[in-house]
Amino acid sequence: MRSWTFSTEQIAPAERHAAWQAAMERLKLPVSSVTDPARFNGRVSCLVSPLGIEVARVEATPQEISGSYPAQQPGIWLSLLVDGKASMIDGERRIDLAPDDLLFGPTGIPARLLFTTPFTQLFIKVPHVALSARLVAPLSLPLGYLPGQGGINHVFARMLSALAASIDDLDATQLRPIELSLTEFLLTCLTGRGASPLIGCEANARAANLHSICQTIETMLADPELTPSKVAAAHGTSLRYLQNLFAQSGQTFSNYVRTRRLERCRADLVSPVYVNMSVTEICFRWGFNGSAHFSRTFKAQYGVPPRDFRRQALSDAVD
Repeated sequence: MRSWTFSTEQIAPAERHAAWQAAMERLKLPVSSVTDPARFNGRVSCLVSPLGIEVARVEATPQEISGSYPAQQPGIWLSLLVDGKASMIDGERRIDLAPDDLLFGPTGIPARLLFTTPFTQLFIKVPHVALSARLVAPLSLPLGYLPGQGGINHVFARMLSALAASIDDLDATQLRPIELSLTEFLLTCLTGRGASPLIGCEANARAANLHSICQTIETMLADPELTPSKVAAAHGTSLRYLQNLFAQSGQTFSNYVRTRRLERCRADLVSPVYVNMSVTEICFRWGFNGSAHFSRTFKAQYGVPPRDFRRQALSDAVD
């Protein structure tokens, strides 16, 4: 999906509600009602990063977003209240939100957000492929709440608030450094003490330990001889514990490392910083031992060879 904008400003008042619902459908956000259809106003600015992370700033008059869109790409959504008053209602639980508060959950499950004043909200969708190797059971997460007034949550919220303020001045290629930091922030917050609720105490501890080990792996991805034993030693844990953590997350150490190397290569292939670096140089940069093996593995993961992927990405950037 291309980056896009929408505004009700030039639409007749009687037609604005229907036009707004259509615009929000593009974001997979079901609008159940608006407070005053005759005076409704709304605006959307949406960018899609090279790795498929969708970032949208939504500004509108009071309304309710509730329900679900089950038929959409698996992943995790995140929302930040930038301005206004809102509440999340989850069964019998109601959380009144303040600016800088964040919500999260897996895509496709029901959620209810009630905006009681004019508001500005940043909505982000992170594809499953960007998170599944980094988080225990990401699609098993319930709806969650991250208060944004202190600690790492506040740092994360401030970064997202700056992104919301600048979205009209950015293009998709400029989101590349943001998408890398975004996933790191999200994982750190979800596996930290500020997230409520998470999968459960024991599972949350496993997620935090796995995330910490994965951060160690990130510093070692370029080593073509990277082994579980090396990571366990660098992290100060036992090999058996490391292997058990990966097994409990439904994957293996080797699959995780291969996936992260592929994701790093994919990011470099579309980065203007490495436009003069060959595909072979990029694959060796991230620990692959040969270009032929890398090409086969990349195609198996993403459906196209790395050279074709780079060519198409560069063509899209020019368009």
